[in-house]
Amino acid sequence: MASSNKVVLRKKLLKQRQELSPAQWQSQSHLICERLQSLALFKEATTVFAYFSFRQEVDLSSLFSLNKNWAFPRCVGRSLVWHLWQPGEALVKDKYGIQTPLETTPSITCTAADLILVPTVACDRRKYRLGYGGGFYDRLLNPLQVSNISTIGIVFDFAYVGELPVDPWDIKLNFVCTPSKFTN
Repeated sequence: MASSNKVVLRKKLLKQRQELSPAQWQSQSHLICERLQSLALFKEATTVFAYFSFRQEVDLSSLFSLNKNWAFPRCVGRSLVWHLWQPGEALVKDKYGIQTPLETTPSITCTAADLILVPTVACDRRKYRLGYGGGFYDRLLNPLQVSNISTIGIVFDFAYVGELPVDPWDIKLNFVCTPSKFTN
C-alpha cells in the first residue's frame, strides 16, 4: 500500500519542484549550501559523497570547490558506483540524463565516505526519504554498508513533510537539511 501512495506523492512533489522559478531554485539551493557549510559535521568531513542536480533537485555545485574529496555516483546495473571528481574534470550524461564522472575516473568504496549528501524528492520528520523509486539509494544506505557514515537528506522546505508512506526496505537518514532548518 505504501508504494502506491508513494507514486502519487512523488508525482505531486516533482511537479511542485519543477514549478520553482530558476531564481527560487537557486536561492533555496544557496540557503541549503550555506547551512551545510556551517555544520561541524560538514566542516570535519574529508570525503563527501554528493550528487549533481537532476530535474531541479537542490543544486549543491557551489560546495564542490571546497577543499574536500568529492565523490559522485554512476548507476551501474542496480547499484551506485562512486567516483572521485574535482571541478573542471569531464562529465557525461548517463542513460537517465544525470551527469556523472567518466567511467575512467578513480572509483572509491562507499565505506570511504565521511558524509553522504542524499538527493530526495521528499523527507519526513522521522527522517525517511522519498526518492525516484529506483531503489539505488535504498541499497546504498543499507546499514551493512554505511552504518558508521552520516547521511543528510537534502530537500526543499515544501517537500519536508510530517510523514511519508514507508515500505519495509526504506532506511532512515541521520539528518535532514532544508533551506530553513537542519534536523537530527
